[in-house]
Amino acid sequence: MVHLTRDLLTVLLEHATDAEPAAVNVLLSATSAADLSGETTTVDPETPVLTHFTLPDIGGSVDAVFGMDLSTPSERGRARFLSHPTGELRVNETDDLAAVVVVAVPPWEDDCVAAFDRAGRELPLHIVDAVPPEEFPPE
Repeated sequence: MVHLTRDLLTVLLEHATDAEPAAVNVLLSATSAADLSGETTTVDPETPVLTHFTLPDIGGSVDAVFGMDLSTPSERGRARFLSHPTGELRVNETDDLAAVVVVAVPPWEDDCVAAFDRAGRELPLHIVDAVPPEEFPPE
């Protein structure tokens, strides 16, 4: 089962709406359910819940110099969100893959989203009404 916060889903769908007719492809990161505030009683505390996304252009200049993705923190980014403006609610052969791929299609509503493994098999998707802890930039 894939767990995703309501706030993250809302932001991802808004991003897909704004980008249309272009596709969206962003890296997703998880937070342990134990670290979330809100309705997490249905989720085991050790379960990773998708809570954050990283835009693809962040760290681009560093990546170009070193030839690898140095912008993604370690242990993050094992999932990906993809929008398919053409309306195909599935993983395509040309998609960037991850352990979990969340795909959305128009009209960009909750029932137009599904989760898949890298082989394209659909996984149960559970929306969690919870928020991650507030993060503060280093001083």
